[in-house]
Amino acid sequence: MDSARVDPRVMAALGASVISLSAILTRLSGTTPATVAFFRGGLALLVLIPLAVWERRRTGARWRWADLVGGLLLGLDFVLWGQAILDVGAGIATVMVGVQVLVLPLLSLALNGERPGLRFWLTVPVILGGVALAAGLADTTAFGEHPVRGVLFGTLAGVAYGVYLFLLRRGGQSGQRYTPVCTATVGTVLLALVTGGLVDRIDFTPGWTAFAWLVVLALSAQVLGWLLIANALPRLSSSVGATLLMIQPVGAVLFGMLLLRERPGTWQLVGCAAVVAAVWVTAMSRQPRSSSASAVAGSPAGDPAGHQPVGSAR
Repeated sequence: MDSARVDPRVMAALGASVISLSAILTRLSGTTPATVAFFRGGLALLVLIPLAVWERRRTGARWRWADLVGGLLLGLDFVLWGQAILDVGAGIATVMVGVQVLVLPLLSLALNGERPGLRFWLTVPVILGGVALAAGLADTTAFGEHPVRGVLFGTLAGVAYGVYLFLLRRGGQSGQRYTPVCTATVGTVLLALVTGGLVDRIDFTPGWTAFAWLVVLALSAQVLGWLLIANALPRLSSSVGATLLMIQPVGAVLFGMLLLRERPGTWQLVGCAAVVAAVWVTAMSRQPRSSSASAVAGSPAGDPAGHQPVGSAR
């Protein structure tokens, strides 16, 4: 099926939902964060590299340093978020990472001149408040032993994540579907190897049960999830794309209920409902087409520099 015929909002929502499985699969693997990051990326490359090579031979797609940098930033996001959870608790850490909903549109405004609509700015407080409730912030008084450092690391993780999304979105402007995700995943694996040697230990023999969960994580979140998102973001305004990705914490709560039989509190469910409602309002609003979306759709200048797009038009 041609992905160009699928509503990019649906693709982004599905991708965010798939990625929301990451926390559950990580917990089921029972391994260290560095181990998860290494195997998640390394196993995904077994699928992504052949797809990227095929794309490059068919369309002349290029390897971009920006995608590699984006992957390093995604790996940094994993590391900082993991430390923020230890410092300040999962609830606040999740809220801090949510600043990506602002980072991506602000970068697009500053560098691409893309202005988010008023409705987006009105729904951002609702989204962040809903994420706070969904993360369990209202049901706990435990904020960790290092709240200031935890908030700082969580915020930096959100900034790194937002910049990664910006670079991933730009990588899709030329119509490339697999190459940007593949290159970024290489960067994530490299970052995992570095942090594994300096901060956290990578277990290269995690056991068959853990390995099986890591395979599922790689194929679902790192391959399917990010390919869906990478195909959707260039065809959406930055505000709608960033908003749709806020489905991820809601999905984590719901999958926890279904797969791990977790029982979220009343305020968590209220937060999930608030996020879903705000995402719906923003996603259903009429947004101006982004410059990247217009370029992919058929402009002869497929990237901001005015170069001829590489690969097939969307």
